[in-house]
Amino acid sequence: MTSDTNQTAYLAGGCFWGMEELVRQIDGVLETTVGYTGGTIPDPTYETVKTGNSGHAESLKIVFDPHRLTYRHLLFEFFRMHNPTTPNRQGNDIGTQYRSAIFYLDEMQKKIAEETIKTVEASGEWQARLVTQVVPYGIFYRAEEYHQKYLVKHPHGYTCHYVRRMELGE
Repeated sequence: MTSDTNQTAYLAGGCFWGMEELVRQIDGVLETTVGYTGGTIPDPTYETVKTGNSGHAESLKIVFDPHRLTYRHLLFEFFRMHNPTTPNRQGNDIGTQYRSAIFYLDEMQKKIAEETIKTVEASGEWQARLVTQVVPYGIFYRAEEYHQKYLVKHPHGYTCHYVRRMELGE
């Protein structure tokens, strides 16, 4: 969404707990919500999504201030915090619900996502081809409350996400 007000992005890069913990620390991020998107089953629950049969990805809704954080820079950070070369897997988490995906809201987000993927691939920082999907946004379903800010509530909880030092040609 392009405007002078806050913008929203929807990203999936493995377990939403780890993604949320890192994304909420980026300057310009105003709000994060974990949930499910990209599937076909209405009103999914964690119990449904974790089977890998719902088509949903564990995702993150990110509200950000575009005057402090551009969509492009947010995507560069996204590519630093998960492995975009492993289909349906992040660390020990395996299944379609852990896929790498950018759910775009409009043609501008789609264009920026596709350009950013090309830039990241050309950087050589990842030794394999990126498998990140760039797909239209559908419906985002907020995950259960116990998943929200999970690693704040459980500071030593499981995560396979960390920020890699990379030169991505920003």
